[in-house]
Amino acid sequence: MNATATRHDLEGTVVGRLAALAGRIRAEGLPADLRKDVSRRVLDVLGNSLAAQGQPSARAVTAVAREWSGAPAATGIGTGERFPAATAALVNGTLAHSMDSDDTHLPSVLHPSASVIPAALAVGEATGASGAAVLDAAGVGIEVAVRLGMGGYDEELGNSEFFERGQHATSICGAVGSAAAAAMLYGLDPEGIADAMGIAASFGAGLLEANRTGGTVKRAHCGWAAHSGVTAAQFAKHGLTGPPTVIEGRFGFLQAFCGDRADVAKVVDRLGEHWELPGIFFKPYPCNHFTHAGIDAARALRADGLDPAEITEIDLGVPKPVLRTIAEPPAAKAAPESGYHAAFSGPFTVARALLGGSGLGVGHADFTDEAAKDPRTLELARLVTSHGDDRCDELYPHQFPAVLRVRTRDGVWHEARIDHNRGGPANPLSDAELTQKFDLNVENRLSPEAARTVAGHALALPAATSLDTLMEAVRGVR
Repeated sequence: MNATATRHDLEGTVVGRLAALAGRIRAEGLPADLRKDVSRRVLDVLGNSLAAQGQPSARAVTAVAREWSGAPAATGIGTGERFPAATAALVNGTLAHSMDSDDTHLPSVLHPSASVIPAALAVGEATGASGAAVLDAAGVGIEVAVRLGMGGYDEELGNSEFFERGQHATSICGAVGSAAAAAMLYGLDPEGIADAMGIAASFGAGLLEANRTGGTVKRAHCGWAAHSGVTAAQFAKHGLTGPPTVIEGRFGFLQAFCGDRADVAKVVDRLGEHWELPGIFFKPYPCNHFTHAGIDAARALRADGLDPAEITEIDLGVPKPVLRTIAEPPAAKAAPESGYHAAFSGPFTVARALLGGSGLGVGHADFTDEAAKDPRTLELARLVTSHGDDRCDELYPHQFPAVLRVRTRDGVWHEARIDHNRGGPANPLSDAELTQKFDLNVENRLSPEAARTVAGHALALPAATSLDTLMEAVRGVR
């Protein structure tokens, strides 16, 4: 495909080693337990995507997709339509991230599946790939994305350098992971897979200011990452090349985004021997992951009999680095301007959980624009004071812990501390709980029979000869 000199240049480079892993997995396949793990993530992505139908981001991106022309090769989830592979990836990646219910890798703080799985599904459907091949490609793409995120994680800082600089690592790293998955499914050799990743490294983008002060653009970040990855793989397929030192070079990915705090060694540490994939956290609640331990603490206090009507003061302790996302500016977090912004508010989510919440603890009904204006919720949210907690700092970012202290009218303080997030390896969601989350996501989109069909097909992907039956089941919604 490319010049021999380029192949020689890849030897020992980071992108060359990542591409070699991709080539090996395409030939040998992922172990059965990892394929099952990815199939659970496919189910999660499909449920999150179906739940996002009608969201402003979904409407906007799907409208643009319909204005573009091209061969109908892959399904736009819930649209009733098929699009070119890169366009379907754009639509579905946007859907997957729009409800803030997608999985999270720690400590990189990445949401890898929301971009990589839409890219893999789109190319897998377009090329007629087997379910196992799609799972293998998605698994490698997810691994690539989170390892790049780890390259930007600074142990001394205790946080992602991407985040410190206001960059959305999910979309930046997700574009490269999506390219790896797409290139595998397009049948490129390791050199071509490396080219695809090298090209995508120029395409990844995303700023986090919308988390702080408003705007819905963040919801489209994973869609654009998936679109970029598929497009990069298509470019590589037709002969465009990427730089062999795209990750570690002086003007490469990590230096450009993270500067001197980047750690290239983390990207390839025990590559192919240790997989980050199975440790990625599923989200039980459709809101920013930094809010989840506060929700669990509120649920624990409520289960102990705490009456919200008796509360006079609420103290929320979290890791200091997350304050800027869920607690600042304080006035905006206490009274979010919309349901979407409420999902990034520590005070609001704690208040909803104290009042009972929906779904698995809090659910989609808690983040409508109407819910964001609920007087009882806002009254409780105004009582919340957020601050950094030393114990939480020790655990972050390997966990997103919280401590909640609530004072009642009798002057008594009630406390709940959550060290391990629900949905992670130390407190996992079972298959039944993950299926329940899927059912809650699609209850207004699919009949119970159709929901069972989709879930069954998703979890049976390791043995599926193609994606056709699954994607047909999610193409249209009622």
